[in-house]
Amino acid sequence: MMNRNGHRTDDDQVLPWTIGLVNSQFRYLTAENFGCKINANGIGLKKKQTWNLEWMEDGEAVSLRSHQGKYLAVDQFGNVTCEIEDKGAEATFQIFVADDRDGKWALQSLVRGYFLGASKDKVVCTAKIPGPAELWDVHLATRPQVLLRSFGRRRFARLLSNMNEIRFDANIPWGEDTLFTLIYDSGKYSLHTGDGRCLHADGKLVDKVGQDCRFTLEFHNKYLALKAADGRYLAPVGSKAILRTRTHSISKDELFTLEVSQPQVAFAGVSGKMVSVRQGVDVTANQDEICDHETFQLEIDNSSKRWYVRTIENRYWCLGSNGGIQATDCNRIPSSSFDLVWNQNGSVSFLAYNGRFVAAKKNGQLFVNSDRVEKMENFYLFLVNRSRIVIRCDQGFVGYKSATSQKLECNKSEYETIVIEKGKEPGIYYLQDGKSKKYWRVFEDEIVVDSDVPQGFYLEIREPSKLSLKTSSGNYLVAKKNGILKVGDNNPESATLWEF
Repeated sequence: MMNRNGHRTDDDQVLPWTIGLVNSQFRYLTAENFGCKINANGIGLKKKQTWNLEWMEDGEAVSLRSHQGKYLAVDQFGNVTCEIEDKGAEATFQIFVADDRDGKWALQSLVRGYFLGASKDKVVCTAKIPGPAELWDVHLATRPQVLLRSFGRRRFARLLSNMNEIRFDANIPWGEDTLFTLIYDSGKYSLHTGDGRCLHADGKLVDKVGQDCRFTLEFHNKYLALKAADGRYLAPVGSKAILRTRTHSISKDELFTLEVSQPQVAFAGVSGKMVSVRQGVDVTANQDEICDHETFQLEIDNSSKRWYVRTIENRYWCLGSNGGIQATDCNRIPSSSFDLVWNQNGSVSFLAYNGRFVAAKKNGQLFVNSDRVEKMENFYLFLVNRSRIVIRCDQGFVGYKSATSQKLECNKSEYETIVIEKGKEPGIYYLQDGKSKKYWRVFEDEIVVDSDVPQGFYLEIREPSKLSLKTSSGNYLVAKKNGILKVGDNNPESATLWEF
């Protein structure tokens, strides 16, 4: 039996979906770079295999847009093309979910009424009834590490390590405990916490992925649902909103959104003291440890590309009347915006709205009165809500060249988890493989992961979800077209921006 996979919603604060479609031969629907050709030959989820899922306004149909910005369409003879840039009726499909086929999709053309399928390497739309060739697994192509928000509870998920459970009780997602990873494997998904454990259907966290940790992902308009092997859906349950399976039907409680986690960081002045708002509205570099009041969220204005620094009290750094930095305003206003200027030594400087730099005085007070960057204008950034990262470029994820190689490339469909450790020197990070526990190092201008001794790197946040990586000698890592991960020069303009 098949049910139409659509659910009306008025929530417009969700991210668009990017997916891959996998056929019964375990091959991905692919849009080639040349000639707008369509096939089902892809062996992994890379750029050519990603599709943006765009819902119609009524929430009852979708269009699929390729990485080239063109739409999958069906002509009057059932031929499938990807050439049009403006979606019309010929580029519109109805999604049906096969309840008895592990949640696989069937895509029916609204114009022809036939179903999209793959026969050998050819993609056609000629089947009146969906068979194995017309059923597709959905591989979510968004970044693996995300925030999970309940539509019904209007709260974010949070890991309670001491209680061995996940609860939807966070109004503001603060810290690494609100960051989760969705891992795809053969059409199913498992949900992992920041400490590496995975969710069991009964709500407990376990160390290994078993049958009851694997969920089918369903799209319901702009929301998703996760269904366990017994047909029940994950939902926040009870007054404590514990995430576990409950019913076989879908209500608002069974619907979730995935949201991008903004970078949350801490800053140390040249004195080694952490910048803090622990003492009130004044922003001062006077603390020895990093807690919630020393953690700040970086948010960018997409038009000006200037940054805002948000505190846990939902206030922003701003330029005070006395020339100091205070956290008094709950709104993002021009005087609370900054340019982040990355320095050669791995530090960052704040260029305020008035054209002057922020400096830390000897007593820790921050003042905006410097015309140039010198010692007191240097701050060292520490990434707080990421002890593990996954990075990728346009070509794919960073991973090993082969199963036996220790050399990294940047065109992989599967990712490797990178553990980041705070180094001994200010601003330095050590990058470690999450499985082998070996460290990254530079060897002949490439990156190998084979060392027991850590080698230092700098992380420079350039966009909310993108960073550049720099060696301790000041050279940036770059992605070459052939997938090789190289050490380039010291020019930040030529550095690759890695999505994390």
